[in-house]
Amino acid sequence: MPAVSKGDGMRGLAVFISDIRNCKSKEAEIKRINKELANIRSKFKGDKALDGYSKKKYVCKLLFIFLLGHDIDFGHMEAVNLLSSNKYTEKQIGYLFISVLVNSNSELIRLINNAIKNDLASRNPTFMCLALHCIANVGSREMGEAFAADIPRILVAGDSMDSVKQSAALCLLRLYKASPDLVPMGEWTARVVHLLNDQHMGVVTAAVSLITCLCKKNPDDFKTCISLAVSRLSRIVSSASTDLQDYTYYFVPAPWLSVKLLRLLQCYPPPEDAAVKGRLVECLETVLNKAQEPPKSKKVQHSNAKNAILFETISLIIHYDSEPNLLVRACNQLGQFLQHRETNLRYLALESMCTLASSEFSHEAVKTHIDTVINALKTERDVSVRQRAADLLYAMCDRSNAKQIVSEMLRYLETADYAIREEIVLKVAILAEKYAVDYSWYVDTILNLIRIAGDYVSEEVWYRVLQIVTNRDDVQGYAAKTVFEALQAPACHENMVKVGGYILGEFGNLIAGDPRSSPPVQFSLLHSKFHLCSVATRALLLSTYIKFINLFPETKATIQGVLRAGSQLRNADVELQQRAVEYLTLSSVASTDVLATVLEEMPPFPERESSILAKLKRKKGPGAGSALDDSRRDPSSNDINGGVEPTPSTVSTPSPSADLLGLRAAPPPAAPPATSGAGNLLVDVFSDGPAAQPSLGPTPEEAFLRYHLPGPWAVPSQPPPPPCPCASVAVAATSPGLLFPSASPPPSPRFVCKNNGVLFENQLLQIGVKSEFRQNLGRMYLFYGNKTSVQFQNFSPTVVHPGDLQTHILPTKRVAAQVDGGAQVQQVLNIECLRDFLTPPLLSVRFRYGGAPQSLTLKLPVTINKFFQPTEMAAQDFFQRWKQLSLPQQEAQKIFKANHPMDAEVTKAKLLGFGSALLDNVDPNPENFVGAGIIQTKALQVGCLLRLEPNAQAQMYRLTLRTSKEPVSRHLCELLAQQF
Repeated sequence: MPAVSKGDGMRGLAVFISDIRNCKSKEAEIKRINKELANIRSKFKGDKALDGYSKKKYVCKLLFIFLLGHDIDFGHMEAVNLLSSNKYTEKQIGYLFISVLVNSNSELIRLINNAIKNDLASRNPTFMCLALHCIANVGSREMGEAFAADIPRILVAGDSMDSVKQSAALCLLRLYKASPDLVPMGEWTARVVHLLNDQHMGVVTAAVSLITCLCKKNPDDFKTCISLAVSRLSRIVSSASTDLQDYTYYFVPAPWLSVKLLRLLQCYPPPEDAAVKGRLVECLETVLNKAQEPPKSKKVQHSNAKNAILFETISLIIHYDSEPNLLVRACNQLGQFLQHRETNLRYLALESMCTLASSEFSHEAVKTHIDTVINALKTERDVSVRQRAADLLYAMCDRSNAKQIVSEMLRYLETADYAIREEIVLKVAILAEKYAVDYSWYVDTILNLIRIAGDYVSEEVWYRVLQIVTNRDDVQGYAAKTVFEALQAPACHENMVKVGGYILGEFGNLIAGDPRSSPPVQFSLLHSKFHLCSVATRALLLSTYIKFINLFPETKATIQGVLRAGSQLRNADVELQQRAVEYLTLSSVASTDVLATVLEEMPPFPERESSILAKLKRKKGPGAGSALDDSRRDPSSNDINGGVEPTPSTVSTPSPSADLLGLRAAPPPAAPPATSGAGNLLVDVFSDGPAAQPSLGPTPEEAFLRYHLPGPWAVPSQPPPPPCPCASVAVAATSPGLLFPSASPPPSPRFVCKNNGVLFENQLLQIGVKSEFRQNLGRMYLFYGNKTSVQFQNFSPTVVHPGDLQTHILPTKRVAAQVDGGAQVQQVLNIECLRDFLTPPLLSVRFRYGGAPQSLTLKLPVTINKFFQPTEMAAQDFFQRWKQLSLPQQEAQKIFKANHPMDAEVTKAKLLGFGSALLDNVDPNPENFVGAGIIQTKALQVGCLLRLEPNAQAQMYRLTLRTSKEPVSRHLCELLAQQF
């Protein structure tokens, strides 16, 4: 930077700042600022031309006034004029003013761009750096369009100085983050990667930041950076602190560059070249060895820099997950940090070990630290560290240590912070189910969980224990005995009453032979809790009482007396009143045989993945999948209680329709079952056909409360069915002449591989869709549910097509203009695929709610793969057809990271749902998936071949599609890649 002369001191500015600081009140400050603003305005408007020094001084004053929080509405042109000065200090102040006060929509941007262009062309390195800094600070799209092509040229130019290259790399990074489409890297890629060999460490540091960002979008284009990054990292790690004197920070050579290089390597799988891989492994071992050496300084900066490199090294080792020796060494190193006096190090060690626990190579090594982790759970003062300790215990749990870990987590739960109690409860429930050595231990654990933290035991937890007890004959008697004993406690949580009511109502007869738990004793014990419970629990207990009449006829008179009481028959709550009336009438009118038939024992529930795990994933957030999934180290450990493998709909982030599709717990039973509630409007129409995933069935409480009673007392178990499809006039949507290519995405990725679900939902309206497709024809049922108690007026759903397609929509019968509160109406769309398309049709819904107009527009889930016809072919035919589709424009390929756990069965289900036929024994690699199909349209048929190559080690996929039409290849590739 040029030296600043004495004349640049700007004494007037110093005096003004001193005056502001000496003001005794806000009013005095405003008065002084207004006086100065008036003086500056007069100077700028005066006839006498100001010299560069005066302009700089006044612009500086305006900048200072702005930083004090006052608006500045003049002086911008004077600042722009300073950009044309040849003095560094004047140009610097001009750029500073523009970076702070000029927004991207200013009319002066064009003048500023001209000045920047002149400075970039001046070859003066100081002026070039100022211009590049201004572009990066403003970062507007207009500036990006003006200079995105010039900055890469400056970056790789041989005559550019190091400081200019450094600024150019960071400026390009800023523009790429703001507008990725504006940065044309194709021709510059190789030369930008070569900057990793630059002699100037500052240039290398800036280049690594840029390449790391660029390679995330185009990893193949920058794959050559791996060997260069390893080479540079090797030179840094093996160097002494004196070798890189200018870039050594407290005896640690180039720590920031080392961390950036390690992060860059995490964007790729392990190097394929044996020499490069060997050199990288040597680097990683060197870092781990240096961590064992005594510190060269007692300063905290030394340990921070050293540990930053170490933790990033461990992250790379975990990312590769292919070197058992390094994984175990990393685990041992982290184990030393578990007892470090620094809280941050303990936190980071616990967090990293959570990831290590999921590796088959290091899981056993992690388990050796179980006592230390348990001690951290008990003694840590920082709640965030205790939470990480609980996460690690959950991750390291297996059949060998499940009882110890569950008991410690239960003990910790009694004193745990309220913010994390629900999460601990979910983890205990999952571990108890997954690793139960016998069902009695599982029942004891869940009841103990309810006793300790009943307020934090969600419905999913006690629903699950009821499902398991109902499905296992060998545990029903023990569960009835245990819950009976638990209910005898003076203070009993309401969730315990719910579990007790259900289990005793179903299996109380198994312990009725003991005089201490005779039928009258069971009834008295439950009824003693009745008046202390909520309406939902009392409704469940009334259902238990009617069950008792069937199981224990000797209790009939007592229970009828309870049901006949005025507090029940005239209860203010309509649900309780209705149940009391119906159950009393049923017990009085029905014969013993009818009663036994209606109130027979509940059948086993369909087996499914535990909804508790889905709830924990929702609570931990979308990034928690790897921490919660231990399938890589224990693929055979399906839970002992019969949970099935996760389906595509359960391992992904739950959609708003999850409760309607049976993936979540049922709504509380307080809602009157005689009417269709808003929360389950579509539950009857969303069950997939035989080829779909197994139905998850009702929850225990829902099934227990909804008896199919005869005659006028029937309590429906589902909402009324929708109108018959033939009652609606079809809307002919001559879709895919969705003739206009567009880059717009499909309506929702979750509908690409399935046909049923909730398309839209808010507090007023729920729109469900159920569709079926055959060849080039399709039929779609749309269900509109009013979730409120207020009638919708002027309800008008219409299908709109882009462009000329509007002329192909036939007149149709309108849906009813009024939709009552809690009601549901249906619309049928008949769809014909005219030709290949990219843009889906639109659904426009308009209505009035409470007098206020409402409207929304949605993209219908009609994508080109819906018209797939699976095609079987032999391996020879497949490869012959594959070679025929060899033109570059016929192939689309995408390499991407896995967003969900890589499960072969889930992948197979998604590919079948996509519409392709899966061909066995075609690919030489049995891990790969090969498919074939034909897209059926009215105008033509488009053949399609696909190949999906999973890489479990790198957690990445390569997807290749070949079709006879270029747009179809690209579009299908994008659609399918979103599913993994």
